[in-house]
Amino acid sequence: MNTSIGDRIRGLREFRDLTQEELADRAGVHVDTIRKLEQGVRQSARINTLRALARALDVQLERLVGQPTVMQQLTDDGGLLALRDAIQNIDSLPGVPADENLEEPPREQVWVDDVRDATSKYWHGEYSELAGTLPLLLRDGRAVARETPTERVWRQLALAYQLAACLAAQAGHPDWAYTAVEKQLAAAARSSDPLMEGMGVSTLSWLLLRQGRWEEAQDIAERKAEVLEPSFMKGTPAQLAVYGNLLLAAAAPAARRDDHDQAMALLSVAEAAAVRSGRVKAYGTAFSVVDVRTQKVNIALAGSETRPADALRFADDVNLDEISRPVHCSAYRVDVSQAQYQTGDSEGALATLLEVEKVQPEWIRFQALAAATVREMLETERRRNTPLRSLAARLGVDPTL
Repeated sequence: MNTSIGDRIRGLREFRDLTQEELADRAGVHVDTIRKLEQGVRQSARINTLRALARALDVQLERLVGQPTVMQQLTDDGGLLALRDAIQNIDSLPGVPADENLEEPPREQVWVDDVRDATSKYWHGEYSELAGTLPLLLRDGRAVARETPTERVWRQLALAYQLAACLAAQAGHPDWAYTAVEKQLAAAARSSDPLMEGMGVSTLSWLLLRQGRWEEAQDIAERKAEVLEPSFMKGTPAQLAVYGNLLLAAAAPAARRDDHDQAMALLSVAEAAAVRSGRVKAYGTAFSVVDVRTQKVNIALAGSETRPADALRFADDVNLDEISRPVHCSAYRVDVSQAQYQTGDSEGALATLLEVEKVQPEWIRFQALAAATVREMLETERRRNTPLRSLAARLGVDPTL
């Protein structure tokens, strides 16, 4: 049952007893934009406008744009509800009697290898498969930590919860993701590893960014980066990588708050750290010069006034072959497609999105920016574009709009 963005805006606005003028004032957008969306004259708006409307209506962006919150494939022993249950583990709550029939944990090294495999699945966009295995991975991790509570085990358990937080957020369940981040930070504290704690704060900042809590997202990332700031002459690659990731995390919300000067200043320091560290894979993520350069493209498209020409100029410095994580590469290319569309290159934008879909057919269905770009392209197409309409249908965007 398809409903348009305009239908959802009107329903939420009327539920909150707001006039179109009042909503426009709360969101800081032109009332004509809301009027055209609700009347069906326009079928979409810039992603930053949609974020502002979602915030003004007090709803998650995912709900406003109709992002899917389920996996395409069903599994017999896992899935998103099983992931919720594994994250919101009731046995860990104070006052709840302990289960006397606890399962025997797997061997520590076997479980550690499973965490590594799960991380690879996430960065390859294999969400359905990961949703099927991650619930058991979390349960096994808690069992291993109960039997062998070493700092190494707690560090790996923190990484497992990091994966759970990221997957839950991507699937449109930020409340589960927040609980997972809490448990990631708790496990990181028990690992006695400040860098693992730093990655936990980076994950939290990213989640707050997705929730529209931009000031908090920027503040916690900057404060944690200040605490962990290494000496550029003596810092290890891992220290520089975690520090750099926190700077990247802080730059994104700074740009969405229209503080592009601060965002670029943060990225400048991050790039210096990346030059010093080289290419690093640690703590479930990666960091290098190319990671910073792709973030420059992203922040050029953020805020109330986007700069698509600057985004494409920054993209000229990005070598796709240097991006180590497939999902990161696809996210960067979705940004490029939005910049192409905004500069009038609709054919180039469509070609980029089709290439992304070819390599990440499951992942792209969860990306609000990809769907928003397709909606905008449908609205402005001058002729019946069969590839565009086919892509829209696959992304859950009504191609008849």
